[in-house]
Amino acid sequence: MDNQSLLERRKKVLPTGLGVAFDIFADTAKNSEIIDVEGNRYIDFIGGISVLNTGHSHPDIVNVVKAQLDRFSHTSAQIVGYESYVDLCEKLCELAPITGDKKAFLLTTGAEAVENAIKVARAKTGRAGVIAFSGGWHGRTLLAMGLTGKVIPYKKNFGPMPPSIYHAPFPCVENNITEEDALRGLDMIFKCDIDPSEVAAMIIEPVQGEGGFHQLTPSFAKALRNICDEHGIVLIFDEVQCGFGRTGTLFATEQLGIEPDVMTCAKSMAGGFPISALIGRADIMDAPQVGGLGGTYAGSPLGTVAALEVIKIIQEENLLQKSKDIGDKMANFLNNLSSPAISHVRHKGAMLAFDLVDADGKPDVNATNALKKYAFEHGLLLASCGTNFNTIRVMMPLTIQDEVLDEALDIIKAFFGS
Repeated sequence: MDNQSLLERRKKVLPTGLGVAFDIFADTAKNSEIIDVEGNRYIDFIGGISVLNTGHSHPDIVNVVKAQLDRFSHTSAQIVGYESYVDLCEKLCELAPITGDKKAFLLTTGAEAVENAIKVARAKTGRAGVIAFSGGWHGRTLLAMGLTGKVIPYKKNFGPMPPSIYHAPFPCVENNITEEDALRGLDMIFKCDIDPSEVAAMIIEPVQGEGGFHQLTPSFAKALRNICDEHGIVLIFDEVQCGFGRTGTLFATEQLGIEPDVMTCAKSMAGGFPISALIGRADIMDAPQVGGLGGTYAGSPLGTVAALEVIKIIQEENLLQKSKDIGDKMANFLNNLSSPAISHVRHKGAMLAFDLVDADGKPDVNATNALKKYAFEHGLLLASCGTNFNTIRVMMPLTIQDEVLDEALDIIKAFFGS
């Protein structure tokens, strides 16, 4: 079997809208490396889109999932429960940076967690309105897509979007939007579109994912917390991508100095097995009626045991410190390249991104694509993002071997001629 024949088969049966970044097909993967069906090796700086903080096929995760398979693979947690579901929710409530009584429940995807966050907020407040932010990424289902603050390619041709969703500017120096600009934009929404007394929730990523790894600042987070407290609005932090150690703390929220009311998490939560969670203040989480929450596969027993093992691995292998070390090393590396094409290197832990710009300092999509192409041809998988499509983001496993990380950096260095 070869990549080209598989690609031809893929084109015949998969829709055009389901894009693929690279014309290769995985055969095996271990830690930070993927081997394709032709035996070619690639260093993985994408990690299944930030799903593999603990690496491909971590042996401890593989072992607990195999053991669970020998017991049972599915009951539907709403029909017959199992201890690992309760164990995981207890652990999430213990670890989430929210004080007071908390509750959690499990789902399958990040988009489901986001949609259920809005559901519990609406049930609690009796309101419909939701404030999201420009550049935000919240998923591909209809409500999550409506919340997402990026049209192409995620929203074009799929309208109309759900009603009662409004987008405020996300403050970031890279896009020349100050915190004052963002607060004025939010105020204009309240004056022109919806009264704050009709808003159920605000949802924001502590570090934006698809939007370009822009960071929510403690001062802006505090401003949002104050606005939500003043008007009885539920504050939701979407940690689907930035959670589970990517930013150097288990949750990025821990670095902001304030507490949300509700948090979502998914992606690296279970080392590659589909699971997501919603964690929040007990009075909010208890607002929906019995039967109002759930899902057939929600909280799969394979995902629950994997997620419990991920939490152990993060602690035992000191991955929070490893995240900080990786981020610092790569930021120093990029800054030392002194390339005029590299702009706005930014990171919290290993959640790092940088922009590529032309001689006039404008977004350079061609250079961004050229770097990805060069890296791929030399055995490194890189991903781009951002509203201007000129941001390179790195999402390598936090377990990446030092020598493999150095090899990847050498490939990037060669591209810039350094």
